[in-house]
Amino acid sequence: MPKKMLPHDPLWPRAGHWLKSAAETPGTADIGLLGVPAHLTSITPTGAHATPGAIREALLRYSTYAPSRDIDLSTLTAIDFGDVADPDGAGGEARVRAAVARAAERVGLLIALGGDNSITVPVATTLLGEQAAGLQDGGLVTVDAHHDLRDGETNGSPVRRLVERGLPGARVVQIGIADFSNSPDYSARARALGITVVPRAALRSADLRSVAERAVEIASGGGGHVFVDLDVDVCDRAEVPGCPSAAPGGILADELRQLAFAFGSDPRVRGIDITEVDATSDSVDGRTVRLAALLALEAAAGYATRGVT
Repeated sequence: MPKKMLPHDPLWPRAGHWLKSAAETPGTADIGLLGVPAHLTSITPTGAHATPGAIREALLRYSTYAPSRDIDLSTLTAIDFGDVADPDGAGGEARVRAAVARAAERVGLLIALGGDNSITVPVATTLLGEQAAGLQDGGLVTVDAHHDLRDGETNGSPVRRLVERGLPGARVVQIGIADFSNSPDYSARARALGITVVPRAALRSADLRSVAERAVEIASGGGGHVFVDLDVDVCDRAEVPGCPSAAPGGILADELRQLAFAFGSDPRVRGIDITEVDATSDSVDGRTVRLAALLALEAAAGYATRGVT
């Protein structure tokens, strides 16, 4: 059965059309999107390589306007830098880093579309390494059910790998760490590294804006750049069936949207990634991919408030 065409309404501009190619947008822009379709090193087999394209398609289902905040993203310029070719193959990390570096020169906030969580290593390393002291001056906030401190080089090891490359453990904050999704050894490793952990249980009664602000304050060390990893499997599995490692009882999709907005609004946040969504295993209604698209829009809406008092 042929796919139905979405209706055209000149008074209802679609978010997917807001994005312009790099060739169409000379000079600098506010927001950049870069697809990093890594998936081969995932502990759980995944089709996350299909997700960047699926997110772009999902963006066509949303407008650019957030009436609750009176923010219209059409007032911002946004560049879609396309996808990095073969990020898992030989030289893949170098290709990712080169693409991130090119994009970062042109935009205020870069949003990387995964792919699995392995993309956090080259994207964060490049963005945080812009500063004179490299990773020593940077900070990382993860919104994730897992510590990602495993040995090896998989989607379960990005935080450990970044710390080994020089990121101070005391400038890593992990929000949403879930019960029965981690081990005593890796929890002990997080404590030994000085990582600040905000467990999922603590979020049930917390003000999410305050949680985000405190996390960035710790990660920035008072002024450094911060990278934010939004691992969508932090959400309740019923809301994100396209996340292979999501568990019942995770945070709500709306809570993750609130956090994406809060991080996008903070000028210390240089980049955000959206990871661990497998578009090929999503539900028929596409709810997981649609949430990922909304996270990109929320982050952009947050960026629109920077400098607004």
